[in-house]
Amino acid sequence: MKEKINFLIKNFGIPRLIILSFLVVLLFLALILGMDVRRLISDSLVRVGRNALLVLALLPPIKAGIGLNFGLPVGIICGLVGLVLGLEYNLIGFYYLIFSFTIGGILAFLAGHLYGTLLNKVKGQEMMVGNYVGFAIVSLMCSFWLLAPFKNPSLIWAIGGSGLRYTLVLPSETSQLLDRVLSFSIMGIKIPTGTFLIFFLLCLLTSFFFKTRIGIAISTIGSNPIFGKASGMNIDKLRRFSIILSTILGSFGIIVYAQSFGFVQLYTAPLMMAFPAIACILIGGATLRKANIMNVVVGTFLFQSLLTITLPVITQVVAISGEAGDITEVLRVIISNGMILYALTRRGGD
Repeated sequence: MKEKINFLIKNFGIPRLIILSFLVVLLFLALILGMDVRRLISDSLVRVGRNALLVLALLPPIKAGIGLNFGLPVGIICGLVGLVLGLEYNLIGFYYLIFSFTIGGILAFLAGHLYGTLLNKVKGQEMMVGNYVGFAIVSLMCSFWLLAPFKNPSLIWAIGGSGLRYTLVLPSETSQLLDRVLSFSIMGIKIPTGTFLIFFLLCLLTSFFFKTRIGIAISTIGSNPIFGKASGMNIDKLRRFSIILSTILGSFGIIVYAQSFGFVQLYTAPLMMAFPAIACILIGGATLRKANIMNVVVGTFLFQSLLTITLPVITQVVAISGEAGDITEVLRVIISNGMILYALTRRGGD
């Protein structure tokens, strides 16, 4: 029995066990403070489903030995274009989501091909170059959002009559559409079933893909590129394929995120979106060359739950102590960046 417990602890990892214990302590503290614990858990689940696909998008490049995809905004931008075009044509409901997935996926395929080709030319510096590419594409698209000839009055600035607004509100028929599909409550805790179904379906497909011939080849060049080259594998092609897959998943991820959030955020909003996703997968136990679906699921749950529950509990404690002012935003920045810093120092997954 003792050996089994030690085996489980070793597999789950001490850092993840500490974070999980901290989450339990926070929930007990919220209960003592008279806060609505069920709502905190419901909000955490919504946030997990909202961000999970963006974390899953990081898996293929790690499998291929490229490392963490700091260029995730490339895929995010493709998804945003699909979302904005859907709004321009006044699409709503599932037609809007299917249209956005289609346009975002096609653009992500093309952009991923170019991005993957670039990364093949800078082997060994993929993460640094990816970071610059992510920042560059966001800055470039700021001009596009401002100059593109969109005509829908609900999207463009009222003064001047041109340029997309910073935040676009999704119609009520589309907002949280996936969250509401087959949703139900258990003891007052709301489960966003549709969003989780989409996430687990893509997890299943991704897992199945890495059991196919091309998926095994990608994993092989990631763990041992010399063996892969000696076996006659086309390393550049496989690396490029993994980036295309990551970019497509990134575009799907922002579409699921936006429909759950109820807003489409443009301009510099995607600039830092890769960092929380990277923190999630590292906290889940992934390394620069090794990751699996479980790292994605566990890391997203721990990071997003901690971020969701900590802020209201600490704010409540501060309010009881008699201190004035809202420190929510300050705490959010401290916790978010602190977790990212911690995760990046745990690159070995220990």
